[in-house]
Amino acid sequence: MTSQVSSPKTVLITGASRGIGLLTAKSLLTKGYHVFAGMRAPETRNQKAASELQELANTNRSKLTILDLDVASDESVERAVAIALSYGQLDALVNNAGVMPVGITEAFTMTQIKDLFEVNVYGVARTARAVLPAMRQNGSGIIINLSSAAGRLSLPFFGIYCSSKWAMESYVETLNIELEGSGVEAVIVQPSAHRTDLVATSPAPNDTDRATAYGTMSEGGDRMLGMFQSAFDQNADINDAQNVADAIQRLIEQDGPRPVRTVVGEDMGVDGINQAVAPFQNGLIDELKTVYAPA
Repeated sequence: MTSQVSSPKTVLITGASRGIGLLTAKSLLTKGYHVFAGMRAPETRNQKAASELQELANTNRSKLTILDLDVASDESVERAVAIALSYGQLDALVNNAGVMPVGITEAFTMTQIKDLFEVNVYGVARTARAVLPAMRQNGSGIIINLSSAAGRLSLPFFGIYCSSKWAMESYVETLNIELEGSGVEAVIVQPSAHRTDLVATSPAPNDTDRATAYGTMSEGGDRMLGMFQSAFDQNADINDAQNVADAIQRLIEQDGPRPVRTVVGEDMGVDGINQAVAPFQNGLIDELKTVYAPA
């Protein structure tokens, strides 16, 4: 059994049935955390993941609560968070649930775009709103939000995905500014390409007529996904998704203040963008504090 932390925390993870969410849940369970693993259909479609987590929790004598959680539903989020809070203080929320559509931007229908934002943006807002009152009342807590290198970049064929991450990052950073002094933080993790099933499950655009109007350009999304998969097949350590789970755990265990953004994996210039923007962002906020901050 892996050595456990002396003061295990309580952590709610969305999208815990696969990828980084599942890895994070497993890592925290081996350390003795009480993990609230949020996933859709834990008794049917995701029963295997739920069983794996329960077996790991039993082995490590950790607490695990499986939550039937759909971040696209107000009712589901409110119900799941209420269950988590019924156990006592919630120390951390990990907003991991996300979708990555890839293809010609124009060819994604409005329904697809709305569905994407429902998860990648509104889902983050739903869960944050659900946990923040209790965290503010306790005077402590951290909300860790999984973005992407795409949250700072504009990439061909990733147009609606990038835009959802840009929107989410602005929402989270603003939350963090407004939470200053409350003991609660909202931060962003920006992974680059890591080995998960996100590439294999990437939705394609539904408007095939508009896609084919771009000629051979319409095949670019698949070629880019193939490039990522080829890189993953090399099994390089830098693409190991466990690195992201480890970064999340470090943020949970770190004493504040934490960095607003944490880059994991290949830099892709994102850290440079973060560092370049920060002085302007921070300078503007310092000026605005003379207007909005309490005297």
